[in-house]
Amino acid sequence: MEPADADRFRSDDEIAFGVVDPLSAAAIDSLRAYFAELDHRFDTGFDPGNAVFDDAASFVEPDGSFVIASSAGMTIACGAIQRVDTDCGEIKRMWVSPDWRGVGLGRRMLGELERRADELGYRTVRLDTNDVLTEAIALYESAGYRSIERYNDNPYARCWFEKSLS
Repeated sequence: MEPADADRFRSDDEIAFGVVDPLSAAAIDSLRAYFAELDHRFDTGFDPGNAVFDDAASFVEPDGSFVIASSAGMTIACGAIQRVDTDCGEIKRMWVSPDWRGVGLGRRMLGELERRADELGYRTVRLDTNDVLTEAIALYESAGYRSIERYNDNPYARCWFEKSLS
C-alpha cells in the first residue's frame, strides 16, 4: 500500500486490531519486516537469532499478547506484551509498516498495547529501544513514558522507558 493510500484509511472502522498467535503467518511476516528494518537502521546491524520462535511463548496469555493491526486483509502493524513481574509488563516488537507511518497508527498501536497490558493486570509498562529510532522515542515521550535506568540485558537497547497505567 502506498503512503497516499494510507491517508485514506485512518478511521477506526478500516483498521482492525486483534490478538493473534505469535507463530501465525501474520505475526511472523510482520516480525521479519521489523527485524529487517532494524538490521538496516542500526549501525551494527541486527541479528534476531531465533527470537521469532524463542520469544513466542512469552507473548501469549495469561502473561502476554501479540497484537496486529490490519487493513484490507494486510498486516500493517504489530506489537507484543510480555511479563516482567506480577505488576509490570513489557512492550516488545512494536512496528508500523513504513507505508502507514505518519497517520497516527503508531500511537494507536501503543494505546492498544497499553490497554491489553492493563487487562492482563499490569500496573506499569516498560519498553526499550535503540537511540537511532528517534521517531519511536518521540512517540514514547509524547505518550507519557519517562526515561529509566537499564532494566534488561538487550544488547541493542540504548534507551529504557516506563509508564504507569491508571
